Amino acid sequence: MGRYHQGSLAVQERLGVRALAEHVGRSIGPGIRDVAAAFLALQPHLVVGAADGAGRLWASLLTGAPGFVRAAGPDRISVRGGLPDGDPLAGALAAAGTRVGTIALDPRTRRRMRLNGTLSVTAGGFAVAAEEVFSNCPKYLQKRQPLELVAEGPGTVRRSSALAPDQERAVRAADTFFIATTADTGGADASHRGGMPGFVEVLSPTELRWPDYPGNAMFLTLGNLALDERAGLLFPDWEGGGLLQLSGRARTEYGADGSRSVRFGVEAVVQSLHPGRLRWSDPEYSPANPVLPVLPGDPHRGSTTR
Repeated sequence: MGRYHQGSLAVQERLGVRALAEHVGRSIGPGIRDVAAAFLALQPHLVVGAADGAGRLWASLLTGAPGFVRAAGPDRISVRGGLPDGDPLAGALAAAGTRVGTIALDPRTRRRMRLNGTLSVTAGGFAVAAEEVFSNCPKYLQKRQPLELVAEGPGTVRRSSALAPDQERAVRAADTFFIATTADTGGADASHRGGMPGFVEVLSPTELRWPDYPGNAMFLTLGNLALDERAGLLFPDWEGGGLLQLSGRARTEYGADGSRSVRFGVEAVVQSLHPGRLRWSDPEYSPANPVLPVLPGDPHRGSTTR
């Protein structure tokens, strides 16, 4: 089996980056190198993408003391603990055989690592047998420092089928989100998107759009969407520790000038605030973030500082 399925190959061919993608794709493999194992052991967060029991895709965030996620062998990671009650993937991460995509992203160093595979249940949490392991460049990653672990307090979960006004504002203010996708191969993938606040547009309470910035040329996310429009988005509230999770369908739009954007239709919304959350500092924006044009009445656009 090749490194890419037909969806990613089609996008690579369309954009004329097939040779570059083949070169970059040589970094994808099932093995967890020593440097990757050391990186994982330092992380307090792990993003996981998967489908729930109804087939909806979601991206969720696990938090723990460094060491809660670790390499348990050359092609396997172990995760201690699970998701809080009310998270849409709590059931999926407690079911053996779930196909998951994970991403460990360190805002302190602008480093990230992705690992996709199949879940097994363990006594203290779960493990993932790796099928794809690779790292990405630091483009579009905002730098942050951890401030406080909020260990106590009641948890709250709010559900709906469309964005409320305060949730729309949170999306417009976001500089980072994660996207979970899948394809007819059955596997799942979790990826990162970043930019200046305002790079995600709210077109309506049930529709978002964002630009697809130049990246590593593999087009794993867009390739998945070419075959399966289901997607899950995760918008972390870095300063407060809350999460905004969206599930729906997405499609890629290609401009005549070579630009690309993704349009996402919201089908389900979960907003939560749980004890055990980690609060982070204000961001130092990535120098790779494109400057956004100023739009009337939008305070989040046209600035590269905060």
